[in-house]
Parts: sequence; C-alpha cells; structure tokens
Amino acid sequence: MTETPAPTTLGELRGSGATHVGVKAELRTNLLARLAAGEPTLPGIVGFDDTVLPEVERALIAGHDLVLLGERGQGKTRLIRTLVGLLDEWTPVLLGSELNEHPLAPVSVWAHRQIAEHGDATPVGWLHRSDRFGEKLATPDTSVGDLIGDVDPIKVAEGRTLGDPETVHYGLVPRTNRGIFSINELPDLAERIQVALLNVLEERDIQIRGYRVRLPLDLLLVASANPEDYTNRGRIITPLKDRFGAEVRTHYPIELADEIRLLHQEAHTSWGLGESALDKPLVPEHLVEIMARFTRLVRESSQVDQRSGVSARFAIAGLETVAASAVRRAAVAGETRPVARVVDLPAVVPASRGKVEFADSGSDDDGERELEILEHLLRQATAQTFRARCGGLDLTGLQEHFTSGEVVESGDLVSAPALMGQVGTVPNLAQLLGRLGVPEGEESPEQAAAAVEFALEGLWLTRRLAKDTDGGRTVYGS
Repeated sequence: MTETPAPTTLGELRGSGATHVGVKAELRTNLLARLAAGEPTLPGIVGFDDTVLPEVERALIAGHDLVLLGERGQGKTRLIRTLVGLLDEWTPVLLGSELNEHPLAPVSVWAHRQIAEHGDATPVGWLHRSDRFGEKLATPDTSVGDLIGDVDPIKVAEGRTLGDPETVHYGLVPRTNRGIFSINELPDLAERIQVALLNVLEERDIQIRGYRVRLPLDLLLVASANPEDYTNRGRIITPLKDRFGAEVRTHYPIELADEIRLLHQEAHTSWGLGESALDKPLVPEHLVEIMARFTRLVRESSQVDQRSGVSARFAIAGLETVAASAVRRAAVAGETRPVARVVDLPAVVPASRGKVEFADSGSDDDGERELEILEHLLRQATAQTFRARCGGLDLTGLQEHFTSGEVVESGDLVSAPALMGQVGTVPNLAQLLGRLGVPEGEESPEQAAAAVEFALEGLWLTRRLAKDTDGGRTVYGS
C-alpha cells in the first residue's frame, strides 16, 4: 500500500488538478491500461482466461452492472472481490461523509452545507480501494433498511423533522457509493427487496419511505446466483433481470492443468506456525493430480446431483486433509519430514462426503453407498494418474520383490523408513522419482517412500499385484 496522497483540504485538492471520475469510468480506464500493458486484469482467477474473463472485461468496458451465474464453488465471489483491484488505489472523499462523496461532486444535503460553510478549507480524506467494496449475502430476512436505508429514530428524537433527509440512516448500498457492491445469491432476496434495487440499477438513486431524497449513486453493482434459481420463474423478478447489463456464466476448470493450478494456489498445506518440520508437510505432485482428477470424476458422476455441482472447496479441503494425515503420521511415527503418500488418500472420503449431494436412491443404506461411490472414484483417479505418469516405465524389478511370497505392509501410521526397509533396493527408483516430478538432487527417503507406495498402488490397480486392506492397514503382495 502506497502512502496517502497529500491534499487535505478542498482548496489543495482543486490546486492539485484533481478531477471527479465515476466508478465505472475509473474501472474502464484501469482495465484498458492493464490490457494494453499485457498485465493480468484479474490476477488469481484460474481457468477463466478464455471464457469468463473476456465477458467480464467487455461488461466493465461497456459500463454494465453484471450478474455471475454458476454452481457453488466456481469462484464467483472470488472474482467479484478481485474487481476491487481495478479501482484507483486512493480516492479523495469529504471527511466525515457517510456516502464517500467526492469533494468535487457532493450529493447530500450534509455535503453541500459543509462546503458552503468551510469553502476551500473543507477537510478532505483519502479512501483506499480496499474500503470501497461492500457485499451482502442475500437471505430471506434481508430488509430494505439493510440494503437501502430507513428512518433513524434517534435523529428524529434529537429534534429534526421527520421529512428531513438527514434523519435517514443509510443502508449498505448507499454507504458503498463510489465503490463496488456485491449481492451474493440474489434470488434468495424477497421480491419486495428486489423491487427496491430497481431504482439503484436504472435511475441510480434511492427511495426511502416516501422521502423525496435524490442521491445519484455512483457504483458498480455485481450479483451472483445459481443458474437454476436465477432462471426459475418466481425466484427473481423480470424487471430486475432486465436492468443488469451483462449476464456471465462461470464454470469449473475445464483443463486438468487449471484444476491443479487452483489447488496449488488455494490449498493451505503448509501452516508455517513455527520452525518445526511438522508445520511444513510436502504433498507430492502426483497426489495433487490425483485430487484434481478425483474432483473432476465426482463432478462427472451420474450418481452425483449435477444441479448442485461439486465445489472447488471439495478438492481444496481434500488436499489439506491429505497433508494433515501426513503430519499426523510424522508426529506419531517420529518422521523428520512429513511427506504425503497414497495411504493418506482414503482419509479424504469420509471428510469430504458432506460436500457432495448425491442423487436420491431411496434406499436405507445411502451413507454406505455414498462412501463406496467416492472410494471407487478415488481409485479411478489414482489409476488415471498412474497411467499418465508411469505409463511405459519398467517396474518389473519392483514386482520381482513379491515373486517369492514377500509382502509389504503399509498404513497411515507406517513411517517412510519402515516402508522402505521392507522394500529394499528398488530398481529404476530414480526414473520413478523423475516421472513423479521430484527434481534431481532433491530426493529424500520420505519422497522415495511416497513414490514406491504410489507404484505399488498402481501395480495393484492395473492388476499386476495383490493387495489386502483392513482398516488403516494395507498389505501389498500375496
């Protein structure tokens, strides 16, 4: 954050050559500057580069209010909050204004009186762009007073007349004047509340309990909604839909690489609470890919309710659970560096079941069936990752370890040294580590154990090795 600009009075502001620019013009100017410079317009938004972002950019250039339609966990709220980065870092405001009024373009009775009384000495403050954003999660109990405003009984009790505009207590929308206001889950607003937004979107003013108050609001209004609720008749009034200039459909990441990139960006798999290695577990790249593939398979499954979708939070929470499982093992088994392994993946299934809505089967054992579905899809994701990363790799040397009836026992509490002690020397281990993205020279016993266990799991999934599982205990071999 840069230092606050210098002018502190209206006179100094005028002398600096400052001008008043509307929010939409401000957004347009900064957006075009980023496009011309080849910079990311909305940094941190993954998977929308060729689909959603161009539509959002066109809407902002056109000066349109917009509504984002998409299933849960598609990044709608994240995208809306990122729009704040397109505002100027600092903007001047009349000091003490409830409406963030620009000193050169006052709109309230209070602001005009301040300037009339103080002239060029009128105090000016500076508002950072992070304070120019407001949002409200639409709920059935949201009132007009919450969004627009209502009569303030305390101000009336102080002796002002009931018709005085200064007796109004402004709601969230006017208090975000000269900024960006977001309404999440728009169809959940009652119809009478939706009606209250009509003037905000078209006439750019507000009406409160019959007051003759005209406040030309300067803001960008962005809403989000589930497509099913937004298009279903009766959930949202048609005039309100008509007043949004742009409707943008979001989606889950289309490419696997974007799904993986999103996990790397959003999942907190290193807590950094201290210098202990337990605060910084390593989740190998092949496990990140498995979680990404698992999420995509769950989304595509015919046994999952497609109308609700499968949130990106499903994959994020799953990867964090895998990291936590590795830390738990390291703490119990005394490992020096926690590295996640395939044996940590089953912990994801029960932890994430609540994030998925399944198609109704009408049976009494739905809970067990749901776990079986997720376990099957997780095995499928692991097999896909094994084929993608280890296809063509010679693993006969590892298989030969089991020809004389040997077994390798693993589990969520079996340490890496204990696992590798059972396996012994592994032929082509360097090539296996390379296939799994471990840089040459950075190999460790824990990473070797993670790679070998992944290879063992892959051999079982491709029916080249036997496996027996009992609770947290896994035995590879006959």
